[in-house]
This record gives sequence, structure tokens and C-alpha cells, in this order.
Amino acid sequence: MLNMMMSKLGVGESWRFVDVVGLEGEQLSAVPKTCCALMLLFPLTQQHESFRKQQADKVAGGSEVYFLKQTAHNSCGTIALLHAVANNKSKPTFDNGSVLKKFLDETANMSADDRAKHLEKNQAIREAHNEVAMQGQCRPEADKVNFHFIAFVNVNGQLYEFDGKMNGPVKHGATKDESFITV
Repeated sequence: MLNMMMSKLGVGESWRFVDVVGLEGEQLSAVPKTCCALMLLFPLTQQHESFRKQQADKVAGGSEVYFLKQTAHNSCGTIALLHAVANNKSKPTFDNGSVLKKFLDETANMSADDRAKHLEKNQAIREAHNEVAMQGQCRPEADKVNFHFIAFVNVNGQLYEFDGKMNGPVKHGATKDESFITV
């Protein structure tokens, strides 16, 4: 689904996501090297909400990274994808007329809140999100567990955690593309 979304947003074929079904050595060994971002999908629990509150004081300031808030319901996958691509903008290629490149260029110097407002108004990204979500895997069901996407991204040799429900990214320390996901 993520690769379908990337295609619809005009990200070239040279940059794609792969599914990882676990965080054990065998599962991680299937991840292509070089890896610069990891999107994690997990069930939202009270335990995670408590952890997120503890992380609030670890939010990194500064403009080294691209961050936007999640304000639209059920948009965490799109937000995580935006964090992964925006913080590696020099690595993927973009098609001519790329919706995503245009959005990233327009929002480069905005605050996280203004980026979120701009995203809410972006019809092309919303349509791509909705079209992919209608494929079935993204549709929330009222009686099921709520899931949430976050992204871990290598930004200039530093590992950042991006969660659109936070007020900013959390900086975790040094990393490298070659060893970003180690077995």
C-alpha cells in the first residue's frame, strides 16, 4: 500500500518500502541495504499513550528535520510516509509534476502546525490517501484495535522518531544508513 501511495504522489521507482514482519534477525535480514527509514505499524494501547507522554520532554527542537503534526483522523500512515520521504528528500527521484515534491517544496519553511493545515487543504494528497485506503488494508473498523504508524528516520547521521501525534520528533542518537537496521 505504501508503494502504491508513493507512486500516486510521484515518487520515482528508485525509492520504495519493503514489508518487515518482525524485528528479529531473520526478518530484518530481508531489508535491503542501504536503509534510511523504518515505518512501524503497531496497536495503540494505554501503555503506548503513557510512554508517549513520557517522551514529550524529549522532543527535539530546531529546524534540522522536517516534521508535521497529524491533525486529520486516520492519516498516520500518510504522515509517517511524509516524514520518511521529507527527511530523505535528496535520495528519491521525483516524477515531473510530483504532488509530493510540490507539497514538500511549498511547506519547507513552514512550522509543523502550518504544514498540517496545508496538508489538510491538499486535495491531491487526500485523494491519493483515500484511493489507497479504499483498497482495504487501511480502513479502520469500529470494533477492532486502533493501529498507528510512526517513522524512524536517519537524518544526517542521527536517528529520529517521528510521530505526528507528538509536538515534534524525538532524537535518539547516532546512526548510519548502512547500519540503520542491524541484525
